Amino acid sequence: MYKIVSIPGDGIGPEVVAGAVSVLKQLSKKHGFDVVIEEHPFGGASYDLHGEMLTSATLEACKKCDAVLLGAVGGPKWEKLPHEHKPEAALLKIRKELELFANLRPAKVYDALIDASSLKAEVVQGTDFLVFRELTGGIYFGQPRGFDENRGWNTMVYERYEVERIARLSFEAARKRKGKVISIDKANVLEVSQFWRNVVHEIHREYADVELSDMYVDNAAMQIVRNPKQFDVIVTSNLFGDILSDIAGMITGSLGMLPSASIGTTYALYEPIHGSAPDIAGRNIANPIATIASVAMMFEHSLNKPAIAREIEAAIEATLAAGLRTADIAAPGEKTVSTTEMTEAIVRHLGA
Repeated sequence: MYKIVSIPGDGIGPEVVAGAVSVLKQLSKKHGFDVVIEEHPFGGASYDLHGEMLTSATLEACKKCDAVLLGAVGGPKWEKLPHEHKPEAALLKIRKELELFANLRPAKVYDALIDASSLKAEVVQGTDFLVFRELTGGIYFGQPRGFDENRGWNTMVYERYEVERIARLSFEAARKRKGKVISIDKANVLEVSQFWRNVVHEIHREYADVELSDMYVDNAAMQIVRNPKQFDVIVTSNLFGDILSDIAGMITGSLGMLPSASIGTTYALYEPIHGSAPDIAGRNIANPIATIASVAMMFEHSLNKPAIAREIEAAIEATLAAGLRTADIAAPGEKTVSTTEMTEAIVRHLGA
């Protein structure tokens, strides 16, 4: 039996999470395992109910399950709250509390959607790489930080163990893929990046079967849009990973297609990267594929059933090949389907 904590969150979160839950239930029936889904509030939805974005009950539930499935957080309704009470601050807090130190974002171009990319088809066809972003260190968490009327300051700092553990994860992942890791840094300017590079190379000695190379972050941004097929596994720091994973996401055609996993030693959280999209919330037009693909990552990384992960990916591919499109991935004038219609089609392709 698997216990999943479902956190629909804000905006389109409840709609796309409902699609993912339908997929989980279908797989449960098909493969004969039990899945218990426990729903909890988070973000703005939690604030409206309890006056806080992350309650102790939600956090405790996240620590007593096999995996967490998150929809989206935030929206204009809560933008004027003090920084420490905003949904985004709660997201950083839950990552820290669960020690989710690695964010995994795949950048995969589906053949059926090759024309949806802003890049030429011959450039993006066959793109399939994975970004490992360090998630709980670096400039987002370093101290001291602050600003006054004359200056602002942040601290970009990494401890050895923080670099070691994400480097190991990236090398392990590369062993299951094409055996190639590119570490992204800015070692020509930043001492913290030189430290990052040194530690990554030390850990690489344990993985002689994996090819390792280094790339400066500015060059990496150019290379992702020039020749994305050259990448297999990217490992990088919190700030650089935040930027590069969004660049990688856009070349695939739509943020509505991209899942993510945030993983620690004990806990894991899975979520689409598209945000809460409040402008289309409640209209049943959001793309559920990113959330459903996040369930595939859940089976891959937390539930240890990679074959089921491949089933989900194949069902998504088959649905797209059949011509179904939500509004965000449809060509001008092309017929679109609703969130529920896309979900139902994927469930059908999963079979009985």
